Amino acid sequence: MNNLKITSLLLLVATLVSARTWATEEALIIRVATYNVEFGKSTTPEEVGEMLKSYQPDIVGFNEVPDGDWTSRVGKVLGMNHSHVGKVSSANHRNKFKSILSRTPLRDPEEFVLKGRGWNPATAVKAMTTIKGVDFAFYSLHICTSGKTDGQAYHLATGVLPKEKSKRIIVVGDFNNKVGDEAMMSVRAVGMNSTWVDLGIDLTHKFTWDAFDKKGKAGVIDHILYNQSSGGKATKGGIIELEKPLSDHKPVWAEISFPKKLPSAAKK
Repeated sequence: MNNLKITSLLLLVATLVSARTWATEEALIIRVATYNVEFGKSTTPEEVGEMLKSYQPDIVGFNEVPDGDWTSRVGKVLGMNHSHVGKVSSANHRNKFKSILSRTPLRDPEEFVLKGRGWNPATAVKAMTTIKGVDFAFYSLHICTSGKTDGQAYHLATGVLPKEKSKRIIVVGDFNNKVGDEAMMSVRAVGMNSTWVDLGIDLTHKFTWDAFDKKGKAGVIDHILYNQSSGGKATKGGIIELEKPLSDHKPVWAEISFPKKLPSAAKK
């Protein structure tokens, strides 16, 4: 082998190593899931944990979750030792709380009452966490169907998210709206990206409710969102289709790639 070929080979190896190093050091991959468990009516936390095992989530937002240790019991199956359960049950019904389950410690928990018509009170539970040295604000919510300017999604978009100081935000949950509805568009209008849009999944004939009804008239109403200014992008994800439903909703998941260094516009 002559010197030119050896030099070209070395350059190729160096390029591949450099690319792999960038992917490891500059990109942070987060696996996120959300699931409305219908107050544990049709399942146990251990069954939910086993179902989620193969997706290896870093953080999960539950809706309509029972109070007490239900969320932490899911965590025991998954090896996720940090959880927080909100204090306000949706519409004042029994065991319709919002919770967060995480592999990394949670701090500064808050719960925001979202104003709007129907199903009050509706809330979003929030906690901060640090994953591989990067801070995230994570919201898990459950809201009712709402319009462009008169519902809880609109209050989230105009009264809660604009006050969030974290540079990386993830919002998950049962929005009771399809991704193209006016309510969801109001949230996207304040800079929140939908993983469904990133992934280019045609949702026309898909649904996340009712899992027990094959007609699925409500469509896809469970979502994972993140702020556009974070520079993130969903690269994998979808609806988790179960042969035996564990709830009237279907769980959804996404793998989101975030740059460790924020885009320059987000730093201002």
